[in-house]
Amino acid sequence: MKKNVYIGITLDFLHPGLVNILSEARKFGTLTVGLLTDEAVVGHRNKPLLSFEQRLKILKSTKLYDKIVPQNEWTYAPNVLKLKPDYVVHGSKWSFHYGNKIKKELLDALKTYGGELKEIAYTEGFDNLTITSNSESTSYNRILTLRNKLKSNGFIRVIEAHSALCGVIIENLSINKEGKKREFDGMWSSSLTDSTLNAMPDIEALDISTRLSNLKHTLDVTKKPIIFDGDTGGKIEHFVFTVKNLEREGISAVIIEDKVGLKKNSLFGTSVKQEQDTIEGFCNKIKAGKAAQTTEIFSIYARIESLICGKSVDDALERAFAYTGAGVDGIMIHSKEKSGEDIKEFVKGFRSKDKITTLIIVPTTYNHINEEYWIDLGVNIIIYANHLLRSSYPSMLDTARKILEDSNSVRASENCISIKEILTLIPGTK
Repeated sequence: MKKNVYIGITLDFLHPGLVNILSEARKFGTLTVGLLTDEAVVGHRNKPLLSFEQRLKILKSTKLYDKIVPQNEWTYAPNVLKLKPDYVVHGSKWSFHYGNKIKKELLDALKTYGGELKEIAYTEGFDNLTITSNSESTSYNRILTLRNKLKSNGFIRVIEAHSALCGVIIENLSINKEGKKREFDGMWSSSLTDSTLNAMPDIEALDISTRLSNLKHTLDVTKKPIIFDGDTGGKIEHFVFTVKNLEREGISAVIIEDKVGLKKNSLFGTSVKQEQDTIEGFCNKIKAGKAAQTTEIFSIYARIESLICGKSVDDALERAFAYTGAGVDGIMIHSKEKSGEDIKEFVKGFRSKDKITTLIIVPTTYNHINEEYWIDLGVNIIIYANHLLRSSYPSMLDTARKILEDSNSVRASENCISIKEILTLIPGTK
């Protein structure tokens, strides 16, 4: 007797990878294809370029199915529990951000009646993510690039960009190391570097609208995702407007820290007064921010300051689990200790209970530990938070000093790029 087989697809494009997985699925038995509706897709990834009816028409023109049903949810579980197929087929490449959760829900559903998951290897270079990543950029698609990169790789490397020129450097810089391409996957819009660039103290004195106005120049000339440093997020009533503004501009995520009162930079630690919000108060801010979003793809990350304030890892973990319960999309754990041992303890403790939520670190003080260690431990985003600005200041100071000392610019010019390079650095200059 032929087995019943189920597969869920979106069908953005009828590409070789999709043809292959459908063909392989039919080898297991009678194939029912669950075609995801537009409503099932929106909020989780790009809205399909074609309507459900158009995608259905394309699927019907093939001989790659025996039956078609709508899949009304992103998760497979409801259709699987209803149809009870012997096998459910899925590609072996599960997306990072949703994959673990969806796979667990599917396996739990299959377990209720003895069904089995069959995983088929993707055809390299022909998944929907690869094909749609080159689509024309819109605010929606740009926001989505962060989640897409996390889905694809499980880890992204981010560096501070305090100007559009920094953005161009980050956008175009890559190296080949041990046969693999290495690059920065996104940009960090830092309140510290924005304030410093404007010769203002890092106390949230530079308002959000000014920072966003400057950031628009970077958005105009780059495509990589941007994570915005939202400091404390301000009052809840103000934070909801910040979320709407960031989302409108195409920024992928905001990180807010669980402190209250006048901002003091975290690297001062307990040498200055640092006051944390209550767990309940910060959870309310998270919930308000999430409710203010117009799509589900914008991310709000919670920055936990327990270790900065001299509290324990246990306190940080208690807050982390409370914040994830409030709906936050990721947790950033911060510390100024040089050993990194407290961060290691936190990551291990968090990952022992939560395998899915995005984890972010900023290794400014414990910078001797390689990325690979943190990736293996379960960290998903590493942010180099202020290095481009910090490296530019000594260079500018040295150049200016040499001109004063020499009464000419001969020696100072040794460390400068040529005028010709300046003129050709930005496309369209000549």
